[in-house]
Amino acid sequence: MEIKLGHPELVSTIIHAIHTAEKQAISFRDYMELCLYSEPYGYYRNDSLKIGKEGDFYTSSSIGSVMGEMIASFIGDELQRRELLGSEPLHLVEWGGGNGRMAQHLLDELKRSAPSVYERVTYTIIETSAFHRGLQRTALHMHEQLLRFTSEQEWLDEEPQANMFILANELLDAFPVHRIRYVDGIYQESYVKWQERDRIFSEIWLPIKSKPLLDTIDCLKVHWLDGQVGELNLESGAWISRISKRMTSGSCLIIDYGDAEEELFAAHRHLGTLMCYRKHQAHENPWIYQGEQDLTSHVNFSAVEAAALQSGFANCRLVTQKDFLVERGILEKLQNHYDPNPFSEVSKRNRAIRQLLLSDQMSELFKVLIAAK
Repeated sequence: MEIKLGHPELVSTIIHAIHTAEKQAISFRDYMELCLYSEPYGYYRNDSLKIGKEGDFYTSSSIGSVMGEMIASFIGDELQRRELLGSEPLHLVEWGGGNGRMAQHLLDELKRSAPSVYERVTYTIIETSAFHRGLQRTALHMHEQLLRFTSEQEWLDEEPQANMFILANELLDAFPVHRIRYVDGIYQESYVKWQERDRIFSEIWLPIKSKPLLDTIDCLKVHWLDGQVGELNLESGAWISRISKRMTSGSCLIIDYGDAEEELFAAHRHLGTLMCYRKHQAHENPWIYQGEQDLTSHVNFSAVEAAALQSGFANCRLVTQKDFLVERGILEKLQNHYDPNPFSEVSKRNRAIRQLLLSDQMSELFKVLIAAK
């Protein structure tokens, strides 16, 4: 059977990394990073559409404007609770804004429902992909006076600011992960080799020597079964620690699919949560279509919450996306009268709300972590 490898130049880059590595193998974490972020052919670096019907997956911003409106409502309520309805500058920061649709919906709603708040906003997008920055500029041309594009390092180097609201929608699940296996009382890590004769990538498992990895495993409040596989996303905790230093007050809103660690490492997830997405088909083979498919794993919200509290956030709250939307008043946006036209704006909006609330993929699997200062 023919193995479908990805972009030839990206494949060559990965093979070179393997051949120059001490073990003639690279960790799965490094392999995943190359597949997703290698310039210019990694999945999140190339010019192919990722989101929507013509892409590989949908996000909540693909399903109408409701999610953006609910986040705008959350920001408004936070400002009222914090008594920040005066003239203070407001800093909205979105990480990895995709095609810009979430920002568009959020800013459209702020402009409509809270123009005095809208006028105080600077909307910063931290986006490493030139292709996606272009999509964002197009989607947000009506709000260009508020926009600011910058790199992570430039943003981190600036002075800490108050009244900051950070949005990370499906960001952490795209961070490279270490694949771990527990066998005969020993923890092993996944490494990737290249088999020249068969022209395929293959996986080998080696005992873990890394102290940070072993320390992270020791901190997990889970019982590993023999042969169990799981993922460790060390970068999610490091990320929230970095952004904490940049804000003196405000909230960080993390929306992603994942769960508490006792659920992620439960017996029914014996093979972990790593998934691949290509043209709206989900599968479990990361050794094909390098740079042409998304690689992702569920977020360990227990670890992210612990890192947030350790880095200076005063409190955290984790809820399902469904509960977050209901608390924000999404049910009030349903229009109850019958509309026989399935293509009307009323029908489309009602379908979007029901999909966000009732879809197993969106309502319960997706969580919202609110970390506040």
